[in-house]
Amino acid sequence: MKKTSLRTSKSSVNQIKTSRQYDDSEALAKIVRSMSMKTGTNKQRMLAEEILRYGNVKVAAEVFTFRELAAATGNFNPELLIGEGGFGRIVAVKQLDRNGLQGNREFLAEVLTLGLVHHPNLVNLIGYCADGRQRILVYEYMSNGSLEDHLLGRRAIDNTRPTEEQNLIAWAQPLLKDRRKFTLMADPLLEEKYPVKALYQALAVAAMCVQEEASTRPLISDVVTALEYLAMTIDEGTDAPDA
Repeated sequence: MKKTSLRTSKSSVNQIKTSRQYDDSEALAKIVRSMSMKTGTNKQRMLAEEILRYGNVKVAAEVFTFRELAAATGNFNPELLIGEGGFGRIVAVKQLDRNGLQGNREFLAEVLTLGLVHHPNLVNLIGYCADGRQRILVYEYMSNGSLEDHLLGRRAIDNTRPTEEQNLIAWAQPLLKDRRKFTLMADPLLEEKYPVKALYQALAVAAMCVQEEASTRPLISDVVTALEYLAMTIDEGTDAPDA
């Protein structure tokens, strides 16, 4: 699901809060009722009712209006996209795609999970907005990135990077044709502490995965097998056959 994340200061979010009282459970209930009416199967209706049951529990998150969050983010100014420098004490405002039921389900899952579960290793949900068709989440900003960022590395599309690097495949394809530039595609967190031969072999697998013709790409099961074998040979300190 498409989503846009912006940053703003926590004081900005607090300053634009009005004195109006919000019923957070009712805001969630409206979304669930909408889902229930639009979904056709018994399984989908049961899912909506289950979400509503959990939604009746008090969620420890503030409810913001769309106008308040627009004010805090400079009307969702694209210059405030996360990843472009410091901004004092920061919160992240994530605006979700308003189209489709999947967006509502993901929104509800995040509000209920992060609103009810608290742990030092989980991002803190400050609040959310469910005005009309708007679906916006307000988090404490993770300056070091998320676990997903560290596990998965670069995203396929990342609009916060320089223009020529925003599309990962388009950026990597020319590099895959020049062995002298292979090291540019290695994870910088490795600090160049890896067997160069293993890097070449891993990139040989990657090159097959980005072929323009889908029929020439390997099955994901074959990719997993190849990478597992490569990892095993590195752990055992043996050389895998040349790619």
